[in-house]
Amino acid sequence: MSRRLTLPQLKKYDITQKVIELLADSESRAILFSIIKKGSTAAELSDKLKIPLSSVYKKLADLEELTLIKVEQWMISDKGRKFKVYRSRISKAEISIKKPEPTLTLIPN
Repeated sequence: MSRRLTLPQLKKYDITQKVIELLADSESRAILFSIIKKGSTAAELSDKLKIPLSSVYKKLADLEELTLIKVEQWMISDKGRKFKVYRSRISKAEISIKKPEPTLTLIPN
């Protein structure tokens, strides 16, 4: 007899579910799709999108963990601080929800 996963277990291990949840978040979506054509730093994204810098860093970490973004380059400020320039790996996302499983199609950037 096969063991059925509970919803919390499904959320923990199902990458498609994690990506859908991330795309459902308006701030994550705004960040992801604002760096399709040109990379940006966390500070630039915070200023441009009017999202607190701490939230931008959290969303970027989540997006990077799911490989939806990449570090395009490392930059060094005049004061010697290093920071990352992020770029989206996708240009489009399509979600289709049909019984029993949703399907997710990501178009590469």
